[in-house]
Parts: sequence; structure tokens; C-alpha cells
Amino acid sequence: MTSRTWSRNSIALAVAIAVLSVYSMVALASPGAQTKMSGELSASGQVTVNGQAAISGATVFSDSTITTAANSTATVSLGKLGRVELMPNTSVRLSFSAGNISATLDAGRLQVNTLAGVSAIVTTKDGAAVADAAQAANFMVDVECGDTRVNSQGGAVELRAGSKTVAVAAGSTETAGTPQPGTRCTRLAAPGMAGLSGGALAALLLAAGGAVAAAIIASTSDNDFNFGGNPVVISPSR
Repeated sequence: MTSRTWSRNSIALAVAIAVLSVYSMVALASPGAQTKMSGELSASGQVTVNGQAAISGATVFSDSTITTAANSTATVSLGKLGRVELMPNTSVRLSFSAGNISATLDAGRLQVNTLAGVSAIVTTKDGAAVADAAQAANFMVDVECGDTRVNSQGGAVELRAGSKTVAVAAGSTETAGTPQPGTRCTRLAAPGMAGLSGGALAALLLAAGGAVAAAIIASTSDNDFNFGGNPVVISPSR
């Protein structure tokens, strides 16, 4: 009688363990159990992920900080989300989830490419560049000169700074913040000239050139001496 009881208890315990094991496997396989997505890194030069040196093929998880040194670049491929490219001397905290790419850019430049159905936002100290999920987007965010420059190559991209929102049309650039002089920065930083367009700058240079030409002509005309009468030519002595 006792042996039968032990046998039944053993069978019941085995069945319970089997059910628990199956339930655990299903739970781990469910999407909710996968708390972090991952991307694949392609690196050229010196690249670190969370402070550790990284090479091409390394796995990058969401909420990672990626840094590139001088003359170094990195690309994080995110599968169906798109990809993020880091230029030299760039530091960014990159996060991503289903249908969204989010980055906080602390230094340098990065290029974001998203597929349709994926939204993206790159935050800087001056504001945020936002790409709508309605269509694929391709845009660059640059903070190398102290301000924020957003250049769009396609998609519905906006630059939001404080209470101001500006659409960044494909092929155009919008800025926020105040630029600081630097070794790489080639933008005009003189007061009153930073906002000049290419046409306005060309007109300014043309006007300056005309003024210089007028001064040269005036100076030359002052040196034309006219004594009147016939000039006297003195022949050299023989």
C-alpha cells in the first residue's frame, strides 16, 4: 500500500515538473520576455561601446553608449528599423525598440536612416530632430560646432527647439543654438554674417569687389598728368 502511494506521488511530482518546464519555456520565448533588442556593429578605427573597445560584428544592445575616435567611424545596423552611422569624434547614447530609434548626441555627427513605419528622434542640448514614421527618412545631425545642424536627404523631418518647430525639407539644413568657433568649423561666425545665404554672400562679395575696382580706377586717374601743348622729346646725345 505504501509503495503504491509513493509511486503515485512520484508520478504527480514528475508531471508537475514537466508542466512547469513547458510553461517556463513558453514564457521565455514570448516577445515580452525579450526586454532588449540588439543591433550589429560595423567599426572602422577605434570604437568603444559602453567604454569597452569594440570590433565589427559585435552586438550592440539598446541603451548603449557608442564613441568613435578621430579618423574612426561606426555603423549600427538595426535590421527592419534601419541603421545609424557615427562619424569621427562622435559620442551617442543609442536606444531602440519596435518601430522606434532614439539617440542622444553629445558630440560629433551621425546619420540616421529609417524604414517606413519607424520613427526616429535625435536629441541634443539645443533641441531634437524628429523623423515621422509615415515614410522612410534619411537625415544627419551635427553638433561639432556647438550648435545643432539638421540636414535632411529625405522623409518628414522636423527640428524642434523650445517652442519652435521647423520642417527640414529634403536637401536643406536647419539650425538651432549658437555656433562656437573651432578647428573644423568653417561657418561664418562674424556678427551679422552667420545668417547670410549663399546668394547674399555672393552679392556682398561682388559689391566689395566693385568698390575696390572703383578705388583703383580713381587712383589711376589721379596719376594721369596733362601739361597741355606739345610734349618736348629730348633725344639722347650722340
